[in-house]
Amino acid sequence: MAQSLHRWRGTAAVLGAAGLLALGVGAPGASAAATPRIDLKVLVVDNGAGQVGAITAELKNSGVPYTTVNLGDASRPTISATFLSDTVNGAPRAKYQGVVLPNEAPFGPGSAEQTALETYEKTFGIPQVDAYTWAHPEVGLDYTDQNGGWAGVLDGARTQITAAGTAGPFRYLDGPLTFEDNDPAVQETYGYAAHPRDGFTSYLDAPIGGSMLGQYAHDGRNELVITFAYNQYQKQFKVLARGIVEWLTQGVHLGQSRNYFSVHVDDVFAPDARWDSGLNCTPGDIDCAGGNGEDTTTPIRMTADDAAYAAQWEADHGFTLDMVFNAGAGEEWKTENGGTDALTDRLLADKAKFRWMNHTYTHLFLGCVQDTTTVPWTCSKNDDGSTEYVSRAEISAEISNNNNWAASHGLSTDRTELVTGEHSGLRTLPQQPDDNPNLARALSANGVKWTGSDNSREPEQRSVGNSVLTVPRYPMNVYYNAAKAEEMADEYNWIYTSKADGGSGICENNATSTCLPAPLNAATGYAEYIVPLEARNALGHAIGNDPRPHYVHQSNLAEDRILYPVLDKVLSDYKAIYADNSPLQNPRQSAIGTELQRRTAWQAALASGRVTAYRVGNTVTVTAPSGTQIPVTVPEGTTKQLLVGTTAFGTPYAGQRNDWTKPELLQSAVKLNLPA
Repeated sequence: MAQSLHRWRGTAAVLGAAGLLALGVGAPGASAAATPRIDLKVLVVDNGAGQVGAITAELKNSGVPYTTVNLGDASRPTISATFLSDTVNGAPRAKYQGVVLPNEAPFGPGSAEQTALETYEKTFGIPQVDAYTWAHPEVGLDYTDQNGGWAGVLDGARTQITAAGTAGPFRYLDGPLTFEDNDPAVQETYGYAAHPRDGFTSYLDAPIGGSMLGQYAHDGRNELVITFAYNQYQKQFKVLARGIVEWLTQGVHLGQSRNYFSVHVDDVFAPDARWDSGLNCTPGDIDCAGGNGEDTTTPIRMTADDAAYAAQWEADHGFTLDMVFNAGAGEEWKTENGGTDALTDRLLADKAKFRWMNHTYTHLFLGCVQDTTTVPWTCSKNDDGSTEYVSRAEISAEISNNNNWAASHGLSTDRTELVTGEHSGLRTLPQQPDDNPNLARALSANGVKWTGSDNSREPEQRSVGNSVLTVPRYPMNVYYNAAKAEEMADEYNWIYTSKADGGSGICENNATSTCLPAPLNAATGYAEYIVPLEARNALGHAIGNDPRPHYVHQSNLAEDRILYPVLDKVLSDYKAIYADNSPLQNPRQSAIGTELQRRTAWQAALASGRVTAYRVGNTVTVTAPSGTQIPVTVPEGTTKQLLVGTTAFGTPYAGQRNDWTKPELLQSAVKLNLPA
C-alpha cells in the first residue's frame, strides 16, 4: 500500500536540511554536528538514452546548473566519495543537490560506484531520478503481471495526476493528462503501469494498471521512478518536466521556468494580398505566373466589425493581442477609398484594449534595393558592382513617421520595439547574406532596442549593430494571404501535397518537410487538420519555457476569422492541463527580448565557472560575475536578505516563487532565507 506524504519533499527534505546532524554521520575532517553545505548543482549520469537527454534539456532550458558524466566515455571520472563530496571550511559539502540516472542502478547493483552513490544520497539526503525503468520490486512496484499491472503502447492514454502529485511537485497541474498520439500509424510512447508497494507514493496513475511515476522512499533514500519512455519534445514530458525538476531539487534551485504565449498581428491598418486558387500563387508577387505582377484579386483587410470582434475576443479570453501596425498603408487605403475608414475609427476607439507595435509606416522593404526583373528577385547593384541598399534616411523615415502617427492618434507604443516589413533589413538568404549596413544606425537613431526576426530563419537572438537585439518570432502556418478556411486549405494542399496528388511537389524534395498522404478536403481540411496541428505546435512552444512570440497577419482576423479557432484551442487545451497558479504569461516584445538577453548572459556565466550557489540549512547563497542577473526558484515564504532587514523574494508562479535577481547594494552575494 502506498505511503501518504504530507509534504512532497518527504525524507529528502528532512535529510537535506539537517544533513549529517540528523544522521550522526561525519565526513573526514569534519565535525559530526556541522550542518552540511549542499551545492545547487545537479549530477547527470548519461548513457545516451533519450530520457536522460530530455531531463538534461529541461535543466539547461530553465538555467539549472548541472554536471554530466557520460557512461560511454572511457576517460570519465569515477563516481566515488571524493567525487561526490568533500569539506569546505571544516564543514561537509555535498557537491550535487540531486542526481539523474538512466535507471535505478546504472553501475550495477553492489558495484563500488553504485555503493558510493547510494551512500552519498543517504548521507546528505540527495534525491535521485530514475529517468526510465520498468516496473519491478526494486523500484517499489509490483511486476506488471500482478495486481492489475500493465505494459504497452501509451499513445492517446488518459492519465491522472494523483492527489499527492497535485499537492506536491505537480501542484501546477489540474489533474488529467493525455499522452500524445500524433500519428496512429506510429508507436510514440511505451510504458509500464504497476501497483505500488510500501514506500511508494504515486504521482501519475494510468486508468488501468497503476502508477507510472512516483516517489519510492526506502533505505534512507528517495527515488523518483518513471516507467514510461519519452523525449524532450513530447507534450507529456514538457508538462511533467517542471515537477520532475522541482522534486529533484527539493524546490530550491537556480534557474526558472514559466509558460509563455504572445501573438503578433502584423500589417494592421494595411491590406494583404490574396491567394489565387486557380493560379496557385498570389497575384502581385513577382513569381506568380499569370499574375502579370499585378494583384487582380480582392485584397484582404479587416473591417470595423472584425476589429470589434477582436476586442471582445480579448476580453472574453483574458488575452492581449499585439497589433503590429503600418499607419501609412492605412492612410493610403483611406485616400483611395473616399477619405474615410471605419476600420481605423474602430481600432482607435478601442486603442486601449490592444498592445501596439511599430511595423514601419508603409511596410517598405528595408534591405537591399530589389531587382524584380528576375525570379527569384535579386539585389540591385551600384555602378561599381556593390550592392545597392535602402538608405539610412529611408529606414529612419519609415520608423519615425509611424511613431509620429501613433503619438498624434493617442496610441500607446514602446518605441524600443520594432518589426520591419518581412523582417527586411536583416540578412535574407540567399539574396542578402548580410544586414543592410544602414539598418543598425537607423534603428539606434530612433531608440529601437528590440527588432523582430523570423525564427524559421534565425532562431537565436543576435545583435544588430551595438545597441539592438533581435527577438525571434515563430511564424504560424496561418498564411498572410488567406482569410477564408477554403483558401487556407487550398494553399496548404499546394505546398504539402505531391505532384501526383495535384500539389507543387515542394514537399517531396524538402528535408524539413513531408507530404500529406492525401490532399485535405477543401471544406473541412482547415478545421479538421490544420487547426489541431498549428494549435499543438504553438502549445508545445508555450509549455516549453519559450517566450518567443508567434506572428500572424491582420488578414487572419478578417472574413472567416481563421486565426481564432487556433488560438481558442491553444488556450482551452492549456487551461485543461494547468492549474490557476500557472497562468500563461503574455509579455510584449521588449520584455521577451530582455528575457532572452538575460538567459544568454546566464548561460555564459555558468559556462565561465564563476557561479557559486549553495544551501546551508535554510540559507541560500549565490555569487556570480558582477552585474549578472541570476534566476532563482524557491518555495513560497522565502525572503531576500537586505543590508538591513529582509523583503519577500520573487513573484509567485506554479506554486513556487522565482525571479531574476542580483546582490543588493553593498552586498557581494544574493542571500535568501528559506521558510522553516
